[in-house]
Amino acid sequence: MEKATGSPSVGGSYPQKNAEILSSQYGINLFLAGLLLTFAWAVHAVGISKSHLLSYLITLMLIQLLWMLWYLCRSCTQRRLIRDKDTHAGARWLKCGITLFAVITLILDSFKIGYYIDFSNCLSPTEGIFPVTHAVHTILQVYFLWCHAKDIIQSFKTLERFGVIHSVFTNLLLWTNGVLTESKHQLNEHKERLITLGFGNITIVLDDHAPQCNCTMTTLCSIFSQGIYYLYPFNIEYHILASTMLYVLWKNIGRKVEHHQQHKTPFKFHGITVGMIFGLIVLTSTIAIVVVYLIQIGRSKIKSELALTMFYLHAIFVLALMCTAGVVALLIYRLEDRSLDNSKNPARKLDAELLVGTAAGSWLLSWGSILAIICAQAHPKYTWYNLPYSVLVIIEKYIQNLFIIESIHREQEKANDDIKTLRIVTISRGSTLSLTPSYKEIYNGRAAHDIGELPCLFSSSIYARENNGSGGANEETSQGNSSVVHSASEFSFYSRSSVADNKRRILKNIAAFLFLCNLSLWIPPAFGCRPEYDNGLEEIVFGFEPWIIVVNLAMPFSIFYRMHSAASLFEVNCKT
Repeated sequence: MEKATGSPSVGGSYPQKNAEILSSQYGINLFLAGLLLTFAWAVHAVGISKSHLLSYLITLMLIQLLWMLWYLCRSCTQRRLIRDKDTHAGARWLKCGITLFAVITLILDSFKIGYYIDFSNCLSPTEGIFPVTHAVHTILQVYFLWCHAKDIIQSFKTLERFGVIHSVFTNLLLWTNGVLTESKHQLNEHKERLITLGFGNITIVLDDHAPQCNCTMTTLCSIFSQGIYYLYPFNIEYHILASTMLYVLWKNIGRKVEHHQQHKTPFKFHGITVGMIFGLIVLTSTIAIVVVYLIQIGRSKIKSELALTMFYLHAIFVLALMCTAGVVALLIYRLEDRSLDNSKNPARKLDAELLVGTAAGSWLLSWGSILAIICAQAHPKYTWYNLPYSVLVIIEKYIQNLFIIESIHREQEKANDDIKTLRIVTISRGSTLSLTPSYKEIYNGRAAHDIGELPCLFSSSIYARENNGSGGANEETSQGNSSVVHSASEFSFYSRSSVADNKRRILKNIAAFLFLCNLSLWIPPAFGCRPEYDNGLEEIVFGFEPWIIVVNLAMPFSIFYRMHSAASLFEVNCKT
């Protein structure tokens, strides 16, 4: 009988496993074809133009639009059915973040449409169709993620696997296209700045894809062309966030849900004032450093060297603070004895894998800089600051990854429930010792605040005891002894609770501080402040083209790491 009951479930899993493998292979081939087409356009391959790349991307977006419309229509017809949801996936703050990036992406699309209108005489029609299609795709995809990011699909599973994985790799290709376009723009600016730093032996050949005709409205063309590149960082983050949310949806297809719901933990500013103040100081100073850097770099050799020195000193100070905060948080965790939540959770697993995987981009750049400093024959003064900066980047991400991964795997405390239970037990036993002056003095007035939050049963119980206070002396004596026992146990419990509250407050402040620091460190590379380009020492040691290839491959992962870390730390702050 056991074989008879067991075999269907085992046999039934094979089609779904095959569908998962087939859909993943379909997505990978879809991505590789688009990646090769993107690379061919970037290197000016014969017979490959930008219109071919955009036509491919437009086709993928239209297919995804059809699938999303079909899914939304089917969901509307089955809206009365109770569906399983993954409470860990598609958090509200994540949806708000992707909505913000999507709004800025729509502004980017409008700039592209305006740019196409101004250069319509010499641009392919696909360059006008692409931003329109992309805008429609963005609006519908954000709506889809808001409504269905938590879904656990249990019907049409094979078809849905192909639809979701198609969406994942479509967004990855759009991310790749954005990264490449933005990197080519940064590279052209970098080549022009190298001359001011004295690296005249490097051949300067601009890789320009500008249209070969005059603009009809010069002022608007300048606004559109410059504005596009300042908006690309938000477009890049939008697509990578969308792809991760869709990937979690794909992993959840056909999943058996454990029906213990996670408690909602809203974000609160209370208790994190110190972390927020220090984090905002770092954020403000970073914005100021970036503005000065972008103004000074490339003006002259002296100004460029001062800009690089200023950037390195500021980054070293911030990274040292982040390392210290991370070590303190890990020490607090070592002092606690709390079990880890090892239940199956695709969203949490993906978060941990992305943290380590994308950190490798920064580690690659840091080790390249360290090796260049060691091997270089000549060392300008400002390049020595690159050594502690690169070492701290490696250490800081190592510590921060440990802190975040352990935080998202730790089970939440239930101290508040224990406190409520103790209060109810105390009330039921008739203890009113918490009203005594000594108790208030010990907790500095906190007890008075807590009493105000107790149920009406407490006040009525006191009133009843006061009315019955005419009892015998023996009863008062026994109640007094009982009160002493309750006082000792209550004091011991609240002492432990006070220590736990202090630890939790420190951890929340550390998480808030690291959250703002990661946002701060996302700003410089996202908006063109990239010393890996402007330092110049690495290009001499490794060669110009090899080092630029390494930077262009690693930098997108480094930028994404900071945004993903900020999102993870926001979740840690809510959970702590």
